[in-house]
This record gives sequence, C-alpha cells and structure tokens, in this order.
Amino acid sequence: MNNKDHNDDLDIEETKKKEHDERDGGYESVCYLCRRPESKVGKMIHIPNNIDICSDCMQKTFDTINQGDNPYISMLGIPPNMMNIPSFSMDALKPQKIKKKKVEEKKVDAAFDRKNVPVPHVIKASLDDYIIGQDHAKKVVSVGVYNHYKRIYSKKNPNVEIEKSNMLMIGPTGSGKTYLVKTLAKLLDVPLAITDATSLTEAGYIGDDVESVISKLLQNAGNDVEKAEQGIIFIDEIDKIAKKRNTNSRDVSGESVQQGLLRLLEGADVEVPVGATSKNAMVPLTTVNTQNILFICGGAFPDLDKVIKERLNKQSSIGFKADLKDKYDADPNVLQKVTVDDLREYGMIPEFLGRLPIIFTLEGLSKEMLVQVLQEPKNAILKQYQELLAMDEVKLEFSQDALEAVAEKALEKKTGARALRAILEDIMLDIMYEIPKDDNIGSVQITRDYIEGKGVPVIEMRGTVSPKRIAAK
Repeated sequence: MNNKDHNDDLDIEETKKKEHDERDGGYESVCYLCRRPESKVGKMIHIPNNIDICSDCMQKTFDTINQGDNPYISMLGIPPNMMNIPSFSMDALKPQKIKKKKVEEKKVDAAFDRKNVPVPHVIKASLDDYIIGQDHAKKVVSVGVYNHYKRIYSKKNPNVEIEKSNMLMIGPTGSGKTYLVKTLAKLLDVPLAITDATSLTEAGYIGDDVESVISKLLQNAGNDVEKAEQGIIFIDEIDKIAKKRNTNSRDVSGESVQQGLLRLLEGADVEVPVGATSKNAMVPLTTVNTQNILFICGGAFPDLDKVIKERLNKQSSIGFKADLKDKYDADPNVLQKVTVDDLREYGMIPEFLGRLPIIFTLEGLSKEMLVQVLQEPKNAILKQYQELLAMDEVKLEFSQDALEAVAEKALEKKTGARALRAILEDIMLDIMYEIPKDDNIGSVQITRDYIEGKGVPVIEMRGTVSPKRIAAK
C-alpha cells in the first residue's frame, strides 16, 4: 500500500470518527455491560441497535460462550457474575451516555469580566423583588456569591490563592432560607442542587451517601461535569446532622455525616454515579471536582436559642445591677447573637464549622413583614389568587384589616411565611367554589370580619352594587 492509500484510509477513519461525535452530540459512549465510559476503557466496539461494548467485556463474553457453562446467560451476552448483583435488572442495560469533558487546550486566561456575574448590589436588588426583608442576609449572600464566581473566572495570581467561602444560614422555619437560594440560582442561571441532610448517612448504611449531593448537581447540569463543577449546592436541614447526645449507638446520621462532608466542602475529586444516587455495578461513574462548587448550608436549629440564652445569662446574678434571667426571653431575634461556640455546643463539630467561614442569620417574620409578603413580591400569594379570579373576569380585593388578620393568624401558627398559604387556601375555598356559579359577579372584597368568621365578603355585581352572602367560615 502506498502513502497515498494510507493517507486516504486515515482521512476516512477521521471522517467516520467526526460523524460519530456529531451524531452523539458531544456525549461519550458507555459500555453496554460494565457501564464504564469510553474515556476509562478506550475505544468501543459498535454493534447494531446503538449498543457499544468495550473490548474487555467483549472478550469476557467470548470466553463465557467458549466455556459453555450456562448457554442461556451466554446467549444474552451477560457475564454470569452480574446476575449475582442485588441491584441488577434488565432495565439497567439500557444504553446511557455521559457528557464528554472538553479537552483543555493551552489558552491564555482572560481577565475577569464583570459582565459574567452581576455585581452585589444588582444581585440584592433582584432578590428584593422576590424576598421581603432579610436585608443583611441578602447582602451577605450577594457578596459571597459574587466573590466566589470572581474567584473562578478571574485571572489567578500565583502569589495569592483565594479560598472558597462556603456559607451557613441560620433562621427560623418559614423565614425564606430555601426560597432565597432558589431565587439566587434562578437569577444567576447556574446549576443548583437542593438536598436534605436528614437522608444522609455514613457510607455503608441505609440512606444516601454524602456523594449523592454531587450526583444531584450533576443531574441538574445535564450530566455536564464542567458545568456542574461551577454550580451551587444547598444542603437544607443541616441542623439534623448535629452530634446526638446521650446515645450508646453508632451515630451514623450525625457526626459521621459531618465528617464525610468535610472533604466535599474543602474541595476534592469525587467519583459519583451518573443518573443515580447510589453506586452499583450497573451505573457508570464519573469524577467531579468540588473545588469550585459553592456550598450553602441552612437550618432552623431548634432550641439553639436556649443555648444562646444560657451563654448570655451566665453573668446574671443577685443584686440591683444584675441581669435578669428572662432578659432575652422576649427577644424574637436572639438567633442573631449566635457564635461559633454556640454551634459547637449545639452539636456541630469544629472541623465542619471551620469550612463554613460565612455564618449569618435570618430574622423571624413580624406582622408587618407578613403583610408585605402577602402582596408585594412579584409572585405574591394574593397576586396568584387575583390572577385565578381574573380568568373568571372577577376582581379580588383584600382590605388592609383583612391582610393584618391573616398575618396575625400566621403568627399564631409559628411557621413563618408557610402559614400564609394554608390560611388563604382555607379562606378562599368557598369563594373559589361559589364565584363560577354566577357570571354576574364583578368583584369580591375580603374583610376582616369574614376572616374571623363574623361576616361575609362584599360582592359587587356587574353594573350594580349589592351584597351577596357566601357561607362564612
């Protein structure tokens, strides 16, 4: 064969490879049997029905057929040792693909461009459209996120290494911790994984391993490792993994989970399953580096206020100038006085707290703040009900007294903004049921008396004004 023919063969092979890559859309093949990606096992053998098999599994299949020990398994092309795996199922053999990692080429790092990430005051202004109050928390999050992505995208100075600033968010239930992170990720358009710490256990026990939080982020990033490595992970209910007190059993869901999260928070290469939360032989694995993943932990930390009050009341004594023991009992924002020592006393280990340098608290919602939550945000609850009734060409109004009555009821439930939805669902049930019966109704005004069960809403008919009775609660 002359050089020309050899070059033609190479061109044909290159063209086929390029066509194969274009057809796969940037995804690499995964072995049909062992589930390892092409980057781990080398070139795949392509057979009909879009099935790819690595050379190792193909050789094992031929060996099994030649041995003839089990003709039925040999006909299926499944190695016998796979049948003993508890999680094995025929559905697991469906072809899966992993997003290819882009080959890093030598390029000059461009200077950080402020257009990539909004500056802190712009982030906070956007959060103000959705979240009422919590100015300090929004300011802390805006600056922390801005500095984090500036650290990722800016040109690195060899003399200065900027460390990652993970955050710990403390606040009573219903104060907007989860909603703050969801809104932030939506504004920045970055992959976000929200997970619950209550399901995490030590490796080897029933429950999710700590690596499962990375798997969820990878799923939300469309199995694109490069995109996932610049995402945000919010671990909710972080207070549930505090060290258990007065227990003789192994603490598999408390201190052990904190120990397992240490290397993720610090930054490490983690092997995680693709398309699943647990590792098994049927799921392909890929490596994700957590160095540039921002971790935000949040929790209500019930009874933490008692730890804080106990510390603050240590100086109380007997005498005219002594502090009273009940001095802080009426303080609704006593959580804002929290220190690292209080969290250690609560059950968080020092190594874990050391990897969360930014600690801030959210305020408990007051009556005035709850009234604002009802009507001011872009997706306020009242606006949602007004839109629902507007579809029936009916105008819905709430008097100021009615809004205050709803806020007072919500305060009694002590679940923050979450109580507002439940209260309004109960109040609006009869109205949403009765309104579609009469096409002549033009508007409905909700009064305080109706909310308290003492009266009826004011119904205005089209063209006339006349009260119409709707069953009061």
